[in-house]
Amino acid sequence: MSNLLAAIRPLAWDFLSTIIFATLVALHVDVRVATALAVGAGIAQVLGMKALGRRVELLQWASLGLTVVFGSVSLVTHDPRFIMAKPSIIYTAIAVVMLKRGWMLRYLPAIARGHGADLMIGWGYVWSGLMALTAVLNLVMAIGFTRDWPAFMAIWPIASKLALFAIQYVNVRQVVRGRIIAAMAQAQPA
Repeated sequence: MSNLLAAIRPLAWDFLSTIIFATLVALHVDVRVATALAVGAGIAQVLGMKALGRRVELLQWASLGLTVVFGSVSLVTHDPRFIMAKPSIIYTAIAVVMLKRGWMLRYLPAIARGHGADLMIGWGYVWSGLMALTAVLNLVMAIGFTRDWPAFMAIWPIASKLALFAIQYVNVRQVVRGRIIAAMAQAQPA
């Protein structure tokens, strides 16, 4: 369980401002308050990272940018159709960012480095595909099944990502473990 939490922690950190915004909106907090808190948290996160001399990763910048841009547009338009379609734009942007080769390599534990880079590159593209699929499904639900859209948003985005994360975690763990064992067996003298 601790390995699973260690794997989730960096991803949650990268999407902190987006997670805060989505959580507050799901709790029916006023959009202005949700936007202000998410943007404030994202800016504080970036400033804190800079103050500590740490690199701000691309996904952190993307999360903050999306929160600022789409939170602002939501406030200006007051159009519920935009608010419903907005996740499609966000998921598409994230899918494009996730097309960067090797973006998942930083999530590979130190013990697995050198044994699972190819897996993580492949899984990065799978994640991009899931984000693109979620964007399309959200748009279909927002336009064609407006009444069912809240239920869709409450279930699909979280469930699909948790399921994919679990599948990836098990796959990478098993394959990398097998590779490490095979490498150790080859290194032993006959």
